[in-house]
Formats: sequence, structure tokens, C-alpha cells
Amino acid sequence: MLDPISNLETLKESLSKYDLKAKKALGQNFLLDTDFTDKIALASAPFDGCVIEIGPGPGGLTRSILLHGAKKVIAIEKDPRAISFLEELKDAAKPRLKIKQADALTQTVWTFGSKPRQIIANLPYNVATPLLILWLKHINAFDKLTLMFQKEVAERIVARPGYNNFGRLSVLTNWLTDSEILFEVPASAFTPRPKVTSAVIQFLPRKKPLYDCTMKHLEIVTQIAFNQRRKMLRASFKQFGGSEMLSSLGIDPQLRPQELSIQNFCKLANHLGNHIDEATV
Repeated sequence: MLDPISNLETLKESLSKYDLKAKKALGQNFLLDTDFTDKIALASAPFDGCVIEIGPGPGGLTRSILLHGAKKVIAIEKDPRAISFLEELKDAAKPRLKIKQADALTQTVWTFGSKPRQIIANLPYNVATPLLILWLKHINAFDKLTLMFQKEVAERIVARPGYNNFGRLSVLTNWLTDSEILFEVPASAFTPRPKVTSAVIQFLPRKKPLYDCTMKHLEIVTQIAFNQRRKMLRASFKQFGGSEMLSSLGIDPQLRPQELSIQNFCKLANHLGNHIDEATV
């Protein structure tokens, strides 16, 4: 039987009728190209449990997720204009689509629905990184995350030690997940057209972190190191003993942070944990 969603007007027709335009202040760039919305949906399948979509906008990606078999989708949208626009899709998808008007940064999405749970999103560029860090802190609540970022940000997220774009986010992401860039999405796929190319990353949570340490300690150690990424580690960690402390852990004090392995960042986090806790009391 034909899915009722297939009978809806195309997004471009509906957008023209209701005059829903992307707001720069909300970081909106609507993904209307069905070739790419379908590609993201297929990469996220199978949809065995609850799908959480962040920032659906007019619902282009939402349509593809539903048409490719998702049985339960919770869409979180901040823009009240888009909430109204999505009513027709919600009616066609009954009872598979629930829409919640809220700021995703304030939502405990790791408690929504039931496992297996996944997030799929064309993230607003201006909040993409804070959202990812928030979800990484609850990564074991998810089966997978399939997220779109600016290409440059995506490349930083999946970067490995030794590369110039390896940074704090790379450490945290690779410590907790197996992540890879699946494909790029050209600016021409969006309305309005952004000035950058985007890329879709899929994150598969590890059963346990690569190395034993706490998220809090690792966040602070990476912040200390990468706040002065051009300096040698002995300078960045001078207050904790500098060269002597690093050498005692088997870490070359002359390395720069982008040259340090995730294992050694975890060593530092464990070694400096007590100092960090005392400083943050």
C-alpha cells in the first residue's frame, strides 16, 4: 500500500505556498534535495527503535526517514514556524511522527523513546559542536548517530593523532566512538545555499571507551593542551610539573598536542585527576 506521505506536495511546492524561509539567526539551511535526504536515511537504516531528529525544519529529511521504514520518529524543532509547517506531514505519518517544540541543547534526548535509539540530523552549524559534546556524555544511550556538519568541522571530528586538524573534539569523539565520514553534501543541495560544503558522519558508540579515564578529566586535559596547540606540552602543563611530569609518564615533553596519542591523553587525565578535582571544588 502506498505510504500517505508519498501523496504530499513536494517540499518546494509547499515552501512556495507557505513562504517558509530559512532564518540565518537559527543557523537554518534547509536540505531539500531528496537524493541526499534518501542517502542519509539509507545510511541510518535499519530503524529498529526510536529515531530522534534534531532540527527537521520543513521536514525533508523527516520524510525520507519515514518513507524508508522508521516506525517511531521524535522530531525536535525550535522554530515555531516549522512546527506549523510540519503538521501536514505529522497527519500523514500518524502515529509514527511526534514533534516537540524545544531547543535541542536543553533536551535530554538520551532518555527519549526506548532502545535501540539513534539520532539523525542536519545540524544547525552554530550549535553542532555543543550538541555533539552533550550527546557524547551520554553516548551509551544511543545505537548510532548520523549527523551532518560543515566539512571542515567533520574532518576535525574524525582526525587522527599527527594531523594538523587533530584536536580536543577528535580526542573525545575517537575515545568514545568509531566514527567516519560517509559522504559529502554540496552547497547546492541546500536552500539557501551555504558558502561551505557539508559532510555526514556516522558515529558508532564503543562498548567501552578506548582507555580508562573519566570524561571530566579528559575534557579538561585536552582543553589545557589545545588552548596552546602551537606550544610544546611541557609549556602547556608547566603548572603540573612540565617536562618532569610528562617524562615520568613516558610522554615526550617536546611534543605538541596534535602529536599526542589518545592513550597518552588518557594517561594525563588519570595522572592529573586529583589536581583537576581540587581545582574545581
